[in-house]
Amino acid sequence: MEIQKDIRLAVLIDADNVPYSNIKGVMEEIAKYGTPTFKRIYGDWTKPTVSGWKNVLLENAITPIQQYSYTQGKNSSDSALIIDAMDILYSGKVDGFCIISSDSDFTRLATRLREAGMKVFGIGQKKTPNPFIVACDKFIYMEIIPQFEAAEPEVTESKAKPVKPAPKASFDKLSKETLKLITTTIDDLADENGWAFLGDVGNLLLKKQPNFDPRNYGFQKLTPLIKSFSQFEIDKRETEKGGTKLVYIRNKEN
Repeated sequence: MEIQKDIRLAVLIDADNVPYSNIKGVMEEIAKYGTPTFKRIYGDWTKPTVSGWKNVLLENAITPIQQYSYTQGKNSSDSALIIDAMDILYSGKVDGFCIISSDSDFTRLATRLREAGMKVFGIGQKKTPNPFIVACDKFIYMEIIPQFEAAEPEVTESKAKPVKPAPKASFDKLSKETLKLITTTIDDLADENGWAFLGDVGNLLLKKQPNFDPRNYGFQKLTPLIKSFSQFEIDKRETEKGGTKLVYIRNKEN
């Protein structure tokens, strides 16, 4: 799939919807798609429940934005994040946004940013409502991102507490719907012999289904996922430069 490493991203985090143990892995994931320029997190930092965030924010150079909870049970961080996003948009200093939340209230924001020509990445939990997912160019489930243990607020040792991977994630099953999605996408791009370039297939899959990610099914890349199906043929072709091979796939019934 297409990965752009030269675009400037504004990373906006809804602290009410993200555990602080996920942030290190999330920032590493974002680095695959661009360079974070703005890094802000929104929440009510007067609450004792957010005390664990301090070291995480310092380690990742994330600026906390205070937003008081004016009404009990209402997430007041949403409006502050949306206002800042529009200010950043009009500043012209970024090429895209990464909205980290599982809240469907950001659906209209994602849509508006894309209308303005921005690339929009979403990161949230699998419980994220579908309208927000499809409003993004790409949506990544937090469950497939490595989780790390943050250092304790007070560290007396000279060495910080080592990070450790989270427990093994539960993966989605490769369903008939997933197979049909891949099959039709290959047909959409195939030449007269039925072959389609795998990179183009990956990009079109993402346009059709923003939350499509091989890691959701336990595969690090698209190629091994394709190989797990018996319905596809794979052809690796050498380029003129030599040593570099391009992967093409087609449906066997063609």
